[in-house]
Amino acid sequence: MSVDFKQELKSEQNQNVSEYINKVLSLIEKEEINEVEAAWITKETVDGFREHVNPGFLEYRKTVTEGGQFAAVEWSDNGSCFKDVNGKEYIDCLGGFGIYNVGHRNPKVVKAVTDQLKRQALHSQDLLDPLRAMLAKILADITPGDLKYAFFTNSGTESVEAALKLAKMYSERTTFISTTRAFHGKSLGSLSGTAKGMFRKPFLPLIPGFRHVPFGDIDMMRKTFEVCAAVGEDVAAVLLEPIQGEGGIILPPEGYLKQVRELCDQYGSLLIFDEVQTGMGRTGKMFAAELYEVVPDIICLAKAFGGGVMPAGAVVATENVFKSWFDNPFMHTTTFGGNPLACAAAIATIGVLIEEKLPERAAEVGAYFLEELKKAAKGHEDKVQEIRGQGLMIGIEFHQDEIGYEVSKGMFDRGILVAGTLINSKTIRIEPALTISYEEVNKVVNTLKEVLEHING
Repeated sequence: MSVDFKQELKSEQNQNVSEYINKVLSLIEKEEINEVEAAWITKETVDGFREHVNPGFLEYRKTVTEGGQFAAVEWSDNGSCFKDVNGKEYIDCLGGFGIYNVGHRNPKVVKAVTDQLKRQALHSQDLLDPLRAMLAKILADITPGDLKYAFFTNSGTESVEAALKLAKMYSERTTFISTTRAFHGKSLGSLSGTAKGMFRKPFLPLIPGFRHVPFGDIDMMRKTFEVCAAVGEDVAAVLLEPIQGEGGIILPPEGYLKQVRELCDQYGSLLIFDEVQTGMGRTGKMFAAELYEVVPDIICLAKAFGGGVMPAGAVVATENVFKSWFDNPFMHTTTFGGNPLACAAAIATIGVLIEEKLPERAAEVGAYFLEELKKAAKGHEDKVQEIRGQGLMIGIEFHQDEIGYEVSKGMFDRGILVAGTLINSKTIRIEPALTISYEEVNKVVNTLKEVLEHING
């Protein structure tokens, strides 16, 4: 093949790519699309996932949706809902795994991001960027106890990674205690704290020094501390979700978190709360730590931290813990963490949570939601094992995975999106926007009741 012919082929390929890009951009620009355009988007999406993203996602969608709906393609969102490319509206009770606390496309968050975008999108990395300083101050004001310094990330996994590094530099200890059914992320460090073997086995060996004990078992936690001290492997930190999310919405036993705090104090270890899912008002307080009156040494945030508009996260620590990074602020860095757009989103999100009293609303609406779901499940004890939760973080656990899948399918077909938790597939989550209306709550409850009556136990 001649050089000229290769160049001609490359030029033609680039021209085709350019035309494709322009078509995609023209669709993004439109407020409304027609049926022909919707069909084209659906075909391109399914083909793209099969050939270039991961065909496994298509198979997954088939297991949780009914006939033909596996190819549902989301296109727009607002409030507590989103619409697919054909205009069908769904009440979102999955909430992007808990990111839409202030609702889909909250106008105040969107405005803050677009206003910032008009001026500057990303920072130079060298000069002092103002929004990072302002957001850090806000976090120092609203987080529990003496948490003071913040490092900004792009995700929950990154927040956990930063927390683990802070703990290691604080004491130079290398032993960490996590718990069974925990989920802390899937990068090698955070995965070391995550509990599910399916996610861990292909990547072993992970970061050494991690021990897992049953969540809620304070005696086993105490014994593990004792053994680690006895063999010279003192515990650097305990890494916990105050309420386990992906483990199936598991609430801690009464007094458990306070007892863990006491153990950490006794052995000179740090307590890290992973509030990536429980933070930002989800459980009825701004942070779940406040529910249990426990102050961690480090708190990890993400998911709803960016208001459902920008990927954003943070790790906030006491000065005593954070100061190991003072001498060299480049010990741990991230190019995009704490960028102006993400900071603008987070600042606006916190403003909305406070001004609209959304944590308090989550407590109120969540209590009603939980009670109504339990009523809906009456008479279906052969299918539903337990309904539990705190605030608008609710789990419905079934006796078998298959029942959970059938319920998810039935509810999706009726315009309600729910999904299982990553560690406990028998449990589906209810994590809607904290702005969800009582009318929407009642629709979800009635839909669950209807679906339960139509499936076999």
